[in-house]
Amino acid sequence: MSVIGPVCSNGTTTANVQLEAIRRDRTKVFEAVADQIQQWILEDLEPGDALPAERELVRMFGVSRSSVRDAIRKLELLGLVEPRQGSRTVVREPSAGAISAPLTSVLLQKRKVIAELLDLRKMLEPPLARRAAQHVSPKQIAHMEGILDRQESKVDSGAIAVAEDSEFHYCIATAAENSVVLKILDVLMDLLRKTRERSLQTEGRQQKSLAGHRRILAALKQGDAKAAEAAMRQHLSEIEKLILPKL
Repeated sequence: MSVIGPVCSNGTTTANVQLEAIRRDRTKVFEAVADQIQQWILEDLEPGDALPAERELVRMFGVSRSSVRDAIRKLELLGLVEPRQGSRTVVREPSAGAISAPLTSVLLQKRKVIAELLDLRKMLEPPLARRAAQHVSPKQIAHMEGILDRQESKVDSGAIAVAEDSEFHYCIATAAENSVVLKILDVLMDLLRKTRERSLQTEGRQQKSLAGHRRILAALKQGDAKAAEAAMRQHLSEIEKLILPKL
């Protein structure tokens, strides 16, 4: 395992990041290298920061020069890095097109994009909760109660209830009875997965999330569409206030 600080545009280094040597039994070694560099960009680097020289990347990952070159080429095609003649490869400013690339999670730690994704949730999910209150079945209500019971157990034990958090919101979308919205929510939840994992570790975040879910479920059980929409809007606003200052 290599520990190295990223090389910034001004020649200094930032916080250390750990990179692991790639197992040689991997069928596509360059993809594993690309995945780790992507995570490095996501967590530590900024536009204009330079990656280590090719020979240094070869040493750090324990792979061939061709694997490193293929990894850099993949990241270049995704719009994440830019090789510059006579100098090192540098991190690019994320483009809008990168969000639809196979490695969509690359933008998750970029504050502007996360804020926009959270804003999209506020546009999408409150009306979904309203519609769900009008269509939800007793079986779906029971399922959501089970999810929140599991979430509460995890919160009480100090575990991170990532799966339950996502599942609850997905069940509301299911109750709204719109298959197209379900597909959109799938993409949205995937884009926010890493952000959710990190934010749920913030002090008080899990308790506030559970309380918000309980309010939403209470409105759904009563079939109160207006209250369900308001509860979802309040829940998302509370979570946004917790997440954005931490980015």
